[in-house]
Parts: sequence; C-alpha cells; structure tokens
Amino acid sequence: MKPAPRVFLSGFADEATSNKTIVEQFAVFAALGLQYYSIRFVNLGDGVKNVMKLTKSDIQRIRQFQDEYGLNVSSLGSPLGKAKLQDIDDGTTNAFTPINKYLDDVRLACELAHALETKLIRGFSFYPPKGSNPKDYLGQSVEWLGKVAEVCHRSDLTFGLEVEANLVGHEGHILSEIYRQVNHPAMLLIFDGGNLVMQGYSTQEVFEQYEAMKPGLGWLHIKDYVLPRQMDKGGHVDEDKMKNFVPADQGDTGHERILRDFASVIPSLEEKLKSRGIPGVFMDLEPHVKGGGQFGGFSGPDGMGVALRALCRTLEFVGISYHLRDFSDIRAARGF
Repeated sequence: MKPAPRVFLSGFADEATSNKTIVEQFAVFAALGLQYYSIRFVNLGDGVKNVMKLTKSDIQRIRQFQDEYGLNVSSLGSPLGKAKLQDIDDGTTNAFTPINKYLDDVRLACELAHALETKLIRGFSFYPPKGSNPKDYLGQSVEWLGKVAEVCHRSDLTFGLEVEANLVGHEGHILSEIYRQVNHPAMLLIFDGGNLVMQGYSTQEVFEQYEAMKPGLGWLHIKDYVLPRQMDKGGHVDEDKMKNFVPADQGDTGHERILRDFASVIPSLEEKLKSRGIPGVFMDLEPHVKGGGQFGGFSGPDGMGVALRALCRTLEFVGISYHLRDFSDIRAARGF
C-alpha cells in the first residue's frame, strides 16, 4: 500500500496571543505540537513589530527562543505586495512606492528570510485603485511581480502569492493568469479559501478557483468563513468588518473536497519544492477565529487549538498525513 501523502503543519504564531509576545506565541505552538511557524508580528519586550522591522539583535533573540521551544520558520509572513500600483488618492491608506524603490524592501525580506533560515516569503499582488477593474491593472501587476520574483530567485528563495480581497489577484482565476504571465520558477501561488468566501464566492466557485490555481500552487493557508448573506462578488471588501471566520470544517470553503483533490497534488508538488530547498508541502493555519483584518488576525491559544484540531480531523478524513511532535522529538531534543 502506498503511504498517504504528507504535509507539514504550520501557522501564523502571532494569532495565538493578543499582545504578540514571543514567549506566548512559542509556548502555544510548542504545546499544540507544531514545529513550524510563519513569522509576521512579534513583541520582544519593546512593542509589536512587523517582521520587516526586525533588527539583527531581534533576530538573534528570536533564534534563541526558537532553539528553546524547538521551532523553525516555515515562511516569512511579509506584507510585500500590499501596496498601490498607482500614486492615486483613492480613499485608502495603502502606500505607494515606485517599483525600483520597492525592490529594496524585497531585498530586505530576502535578508530576513536567510537570517531566519526559511526559503519561503509570503506576499501579494498589489492594489489597483479602489473602485477600478483589477483586470485593467493586470499587466502592471505582472511586470512588478516579475521583478519581485527575480530578486527572490537571485537569493535562492521562493515568493508565494496569496489570493486575497481588494488586490489585483483577489480571486483564483486572475491570480492564475498572473502566475502564467510572470512564468518564473521563484513565484508560486497560495490558496486561501476563507479569503474567497468572505468576498461572496460560493463553495462551488471557490473550488473552481482552487482548480484554476492548482498548476501554480506552492502551499495553502487554512482559514474558513461562513457567508451569512449574498454579496456583490469581487467588489471592495472592508476586511476589518469581516467577523464570520470559523475552523476549516465549519465554513463554506468546502475544505473536504479541496483537500481530497489536493492529496493527489502533494507528491509532485513536494518534489518541486524540494528541488528549491524547501522541506516539503506546508499548510499554514491562519484561522482568524476571534477576528481578522487587512494585516493580520487573532485566534488566541484556545482558538488556535480548535482550528488545528479541525484541520487534523479534515486531513485524516481525506487521507492526508501530517507531522506533529511526538515523544521521539522530545527525546531527540534532550540528546537521547
């Protein structure tokens, strides 16, 4: 009998605590049995910092805590690509930076990824002017993302492009077209079903967008959402008012169907990722079960536990195996 396809479970550790302290983040993840985390916001005692603001001394301290708690970084949860394509006042607070200057931020992200020993950087497809047709800015998004991917490639890193509301790549069909046109080995796609349901897409439409993204998939973010009413699909979303996030087995994404199909993708995707120095296929918990917004979310230690158990139940049901710590890992850490 062939072994079940296997994934590495990870998550955005900052969701585990409201004050983002490193000890609380790591204590929750270690207690849940996770060995990987995505780093986004962290409080080392001098206030909450985004990962892009970390200093060399910050990173040294984080790595010391990682050793203590037995954790490794799966991806750099950067905000790269959450910026305007046009220097236009469209009523949003999104910043604009010309692409040649913006690439300095990309280079910084690459330096941080190397310092934290991860091969993956999470990012986005840039904001078109609010109220415009995102497809009108597809060409500019492709041009800019091609340059981002090349910078990552020169650093032997891989850039993951997440599907999310209000961006050019706000839905799976457009994001897959971006992937096709950029056509760069250093850029892959990140599927997130909750980010689609919250825009008003039905369970069937979410699956169709997953299928469109499948040729470019690199890894998955796991969150879900219950849509209480009909919405105008694809329009501007006030992300800070989205309150109906739920664990992966309780929403309208249809994770069971998606993950059952994804199981057949894992072996070939694992081979592709390993060729780029990535240990395997990650599923990154980002559940937002106590609330979410444009730049992050909160689940608390209890919410992370509920979300993890929901994901594990779903993976077991569809025949995907996963890694959590066991006693052999503890013995190895103790030198036995």
